[in-house]
Amino acid sequence: MKGKIDLALHPVDDLFTNDDIRAENKLERLMNLPIELISDFPDHPYKVKDDESMAELVESIKTRGLIQPVLVRVKEDGNYEMVSGHRRKHACEIAGITTIPARVQELNHDEAVLSMVDSNLQREEILPSEKAFAYKMRMESMKRQGQRTDLTSYPLDTKLSIVDSATEIGQLSGESRIQVFRFIRLTELITPLLDMVDEKKIALRPAVEISYLTKAEQAMLCDAIEYCDATPSHAQTIKMRKFSEEGKLNESVIDSIMEEEKPNQRIPSQFKDERIRKLIPQNVPRERESDYVVQALEFYNRHRERQHEER
Repeated sequence: MKGKIDLALHPVDDLFTNDDIRAENKLERLMNLPIELISDFPDHPYKVKDDESMAELVESIKTRGLIQPVLVRVKEDGNYEMVSGHRRKHACEIAGITTIPARVQELNHDEAVLSMVDSNLQREEILPSEKAFAYKMRMESMKRQGQRTDLTSYPLDTKLSIVDSATEIGQLSGESRIQVFRFIRLTELITPLLDMVDEKKIALRPAVEISYLTKAEQAMLCDAIEYCDATPSHAQTIKMRKFSEEGKLNESVIDSIMEEEKPNQRIPSQFKDERIRKLIPQNVPRERESDYVVQALEFYNRHRERQHEER
């Protein structure tokens, strides 16, 4: 059976509308909408927390109402989907407000993703995990849009490259292209490790190296972190990644690497003079160097006194 022929037929409504009417339908409308008709955006990357900042927003809304309307898009079922304003919506729910002002736009999924991410990029505080998933969502939407064509254009010869996408995201967010890629790598971390990044227990560069470990290896690392009560350094995570790539990373190897002394854990020598440091054996702990030197001088002085008495 031969494939179906595409007759390029348009919906009936389109036959009775012109470009001006279709453009007008795309215009933004300001409406008061029941909160119950607005669903959250799927996989929304920004966290809505019941913290002190939320409490302040709730009190502000109770006092002055919601000043800045939320942005929503129309869903196929006629209800609405939040694009920008999840925190404001949650604050209104806490405040007991059931209807909120909303800017309604006709957006497809990818257009909504771009709008949602861009509207949050300039926030003062954005968690690494929020950046990670927001950048990834935006890049995927940009790639899909770069592959699209319409009836008035020729097919695109080249797709919007990943590098171009990262560069554009970096320009919007004030990050370098490399930094954008680093944040996107964080989406490969298991939740406990990603939480440690948000809590500033693990820095970005070590977290990126950890993201290349398998999920099972990451789970083993979590156990080691809890056991050692310490997080790995950048150098340690580089070692772990190398062992993982060679198929040699296991609990014993992770424990061995985690037990290594880190440069920032080494106590500096109590003596700046290199001549003194060279005379102190390496097996003497740094915190005992002064005791060693004092004992050595005492021994030397007693030796000098005995020599003087024998004369």
